[in-house]
Amino acid sequence: MAKLYFRYGAMGSGKTRDLMKVYYNYKERNMHPVILKPAIDTKGGDKICSRDGAVLPIDYLVKKKEDIYKIIKKDVKKKPINCLLIDEAEFLEENQIDELTDIVDYLDIPVIAYGLRADFRTNLFPGSKRLFELADSIEEIKTICSCGAKATMNTRMVNGKFVFKGDQVAIDGEASVTYISLCRRCYKKEKEKAKKLL
Repeated sequence: MAKLYFRYGAMGSGKTRDLMKVYYNYKERNMHPVILKPAIDTKGGDKICSRDGAVLPIDYLVKKKEDIYKIIKKDVKKKPINCLLIDEAEFLEENQIDELTDIVDYLDIPVIAYGLRADFRTNLFPGSKRLFELADSIEEIKTICSCGAKATMNTRMVNGKFVFKGDQVAIDGEASVTYISLCRRCYKKEKEKAKKLL
């Protein structure tokens, strides 16, 4: 029986690399995985790119209002789909996460969604929140802070300086935006330093 999996982790934890590994595992067994990502994630265009430089083309760039269930239902009539892999799932709308459950429950296709838990302000992304509510299996992909502790916080930098205010979505590598994963303690330290500079 198919399941909905949510594999989350802080920036740089290897989520995209893990997705690629799963993709190649299916391909080596002559099975047919499909890769999807939200169109709001402009990094890489119609490809997914891991931090180590690996690249894979995607099958679908999904816009906010698009019905993922209808897309996959139509596609599965043309070719078998053995797994749906989703990169940057945090950017999906809540109703699109519900559509992922329909793919699992009505089309019997496993869905493995990769994404961030929370934004740089420590707030859950709507897509991630819904995945926590509905996923059959939830796994954390871990990484470490520069202090050696487990990193759980996604910290935004603009022009090399930490920022703690701004829009929820700003794509890594665009407009001088980068991210670094920190443990909660180091995140708080950087936030205090930023306040003192104001």
